[in-house]
Amino acid sequence: MSWFESFILGLVQGLTEFLPISSSAHLRLTAAFAGWHDPGAAFTAITQIGTETAVLIYFRKDIGRILSAWFRSLTDKAMRGDHDAQMGWLVIIGSIPIGVLGVTLKDQIEGPFRDLRLIATTLIGMGIVLGIADRLAARDEAGGRHRVVKERKTLKDLSVRDGLIFGVCQAMALIPGVSRSGATISGGLLMGYTREAAARYSFLLAIPAVLASGLFELTEAGEGHVSWGPTIFATFIAFGVGYAVIAWFMKFITTKSFMPFVIYRILLGVLLFVLVGAGVLSPHAGESGG
Repeated sequence: MSWFESFILGLVQGLTEFLPISSSAHLRLTAAFAGWHDPGAAFTAITQIGTETAVLIYFRKDIGRILSAWFRSLTDKAMRGDHDAQMGWLVIIGSIPIGVLGVTLKDQIEGPFRDLRLIATTLIGMGIVLGIADRLAARDEAGGRHRVVKERKTLKDLSVRDGLIFGVCQAMALIPGVSRSGATISGGLLMGYTREAAARYSFLLAIPAVLASGLFELTEAGEGHVSWGPTIFATFIAFGVGYAVIAWFMKFITTKSFMPFVIYRILLGVLLFVLVGAGVLSPHAGESGG
């Protein structure tokens, strides 16, 4: 991997990690369109450390409060009813599905799941799900002639059951094209949460999974599967760009619909099917490079 490739891929990672359009799919597609080797699941996991560092800094007050309350609740029974302490447990519980499936499906994640036809399918399919979830949320918020405005849930309403459902949705993002934020936000909206609550929990829930995955994949880099220099450079690029995207996205979702992302996903998926069907792109373009 050249330094130019690592710069472009780091930029793509930072731009797409927090938007509901799938960063892993865009890294895969960027390499395929440019005629580069597939950067691979290990590169994706390591560069995600950069974007998750941006999450840690952006949500530092929330994270600090949750960690403080959670640790105190281990010895202080009175703290166990505190919302922040409960959030600590809910993040742990919600991380279980992706931890189990990530280890179980490791070979598929690094191989068959990176087929461009599968990515096109998940881009379109998840786009439709996100669109439906967004419309339901908009209907509740706007009400109507024969409907009253329906109050949607916040993170204070988060239960163990909902936390696990969020976790299962996050685990779906192991398939490139699904999108971690897209899946968890869609799940949250379908369960009746506000856009802001679904997005905030999505970002918090991703921290343990992404950091654990990235640290695990560092061993792959050490064995020569990923070039150290370009990968670290891409990780720093992803951090800087990712922080700016988080700040923009959290403001965007308070007043805007997810429909632009829905349309983009569907159009990109259709384009990908056309290009693969026409023979312009091989469904396994670049895979031989690892």
